[in-house]
Amino acid sequence: MADKTLDTRGLTCPLPILKAKKAIGSVAVGGTLEVLATDPGSREDFIVFARTTGHDLIEEGEDGGVFRFVLRRAR
Repeated sequence: MADKTLDTRGLTCPLPILKAKKAIGSVAVGGTLEVLATDPGSREDFIVFARTTGHDLIEEGEDGGVFRFVLRRAR
């Protein structure tokens, strides 16, 4: 279970990433943020987001059109 969940279902790029960037700042270093999204492009967006910010994308998946990403805050 993640430390915090962010529901961005119904939002399109770039809003899920922008909201995740803000939300991960409220998670303790080493803590996790779960993001739920419906934008099909969000998978690639979160891979790039993790790579460029240094946070770890520790889980990703899709169920019924809802994408789930779990990020671990690196700093």
